[in-house]
Amino acid sequence: MTVTELVPYEDALAAYDPVMGLEVHVELGTATKMFCGCSTTLGADANSQTCPTCLGLPGALPVVNAKGVESAVRIGLALNCEIAEWCRFARKNYFYPDMPKNFQTSQYDEPIAFNGYLDVQLEDGEVFRVEIERAHMEEDTGKSTHIGGATGRIHGASHSLLDYNRAGIPLIEIVTKPIEGAGERAPEVAKAYVAELRELIKALGVSEARMEMGQMRCDVNLSLRPKGEKAFGTRSETKNVNSLRSVERAARFEIQRHAAVLDAGEKIVQETRHFHEDNGSTTSGRVKEEAEDYRYFPEPDLVPVAPSREWVEELRAGLPELPRLRRNRLREEWGISQHEMQSALNAGAVGLIVATVDAGAPADQARKWWMGQLARRANESGTDLADLPIGPEDVARVCALVEEGSLNDKLARQAIEGVLDGEGTPDEVVEKRGLKVVSDEGALGAAVDEAIAGNAAIAEKIRGGKVQAAGALVGAVMKATRGQADAARVRELILEKLGVEG
Repeated sequence: MTVTELVPYEDALAAYDPVMGLEVHVELGTATKMFCGCSTTLGADANSQTCPTCLGLPGALPVVNAKGVESAVRIGLALNCEIAEWCRFARKNYFYPDMPKNFQTSQYDEPIAFNGYLDVQLEDGEVFRVEIERAHMEEDTGKSTHIGGATGRIHGASHSLLDYNRAGIPLIEIVTKPIEGAGERAPEVAKAYVAELRELIKALGVSEARMEMGQMRCDVNLSLRPKGEKAFGTRSETKNVNSLRSVERAARFEIQRHAAVLDAGEKIVQETRHFHEDNGSTTSGRVKEEAEDYRYFPEPDLVPVAPSREWVEELRAGLPELPRLRRNRLREEWGISQHEMQSALNAGAVGLIVATVDAGAPADQARKWWMGQLARRANESGTDLADLPIGPEDVARVCALVEEGSLNDKLARQAIEGVLDGEGTPDEVVEKRGLKVVSDEGALGAAVDEAIAGNAAIAEKIRGGKVQAAGALVGAVMKATRGQADAARVRELILEKLGVEG
């Protein structure tokens, strides 16, 4: 099935109802791996962060990472889940070239958290509840690098290199119940859910949840059923989708592809699929296994996990304000619309704005800089806002300099550019570039006199009552002072010298 054979999206939704299931893997930010003491630090030499346990050597025994269990419980609580009083690990048997034990230590029928939900807010303000089936603990696999092929995949490669540094890093897999009733908004719901989940994970502090770095990735399960039917159709699973936009595109593409297959009288194959960023399409991976194919059985080398109710309630009491509730509170405090808050969220600016306000800036000014000049700079350089070489304290200082009259808007923009270009702090940039507003009354008066003398006709209009014409003279003064005059004070001086009341 090629891209050109897709059914138009509207036609697909007219005939079928989409049903989704989203599986999100979150890589926890623990200092050590899930079942051994090896470091999880990124960027180390290949295979330098390994030990007999994560290499699966005979006789090596695992020990559960307590911080990993705590993070799992906190995630479950934040997702409104029930927390198991007793649960255990299982072995998921499967041939993993990059998992040296040849099985994954996971949880199967006894997850640590289950039966929860997450309310997500769509762009128009509608709230959609996504029900959570389970959140369970497991470990990540290693990394395979395929050499010699044209695509970077195993097909066509001459050989593969294996790095086991990542093998054993703690993961939490969060699995939704079937998402029904979203209709044409199903792709939007998928994107909003993953976005909200990412914000939640970051707020809990259990992971940076950077999708581009593989710290959070989503498997998009999708099926279609004819309108009016209740039985689910056969699903496909698009694996390891690593951006919010791609989650939405993958769901939309699969809706159109499934509809094309079904309209042709063919059957959907239950399989995994690869998502292609370049054109938003998916291609077949492998036939999807059922749970019994993995031959799960209880892990004999690990004791069960039994979180005490007192400990669970302590963790519940320590949860932060949930992101959606926090955004609604901030939106009211800042006096902005739902669309404006959604734009700030999409830009990754909400936390930065909050930090800038906490550093002393007015909320409207903090929003103005992060969503204006700084957002444009981030887009131009292809980086996240948080990765720009300027912080909330710098932006707050620029706001303070404007507030005290040392900078006007134009000069403030130059100060921010200087900080972004590595010229130092806002104060250092102002000093080096000579950006301070001209506040010397004598210098301003001389500049105003020169503007009036050079624009006699305009001055006469102002004397005649056309006060709005003063803008031209203000512009002349600003040009003469390289934009460093206080425009409001310049206008006052012009009217004073021309004997006109403003």
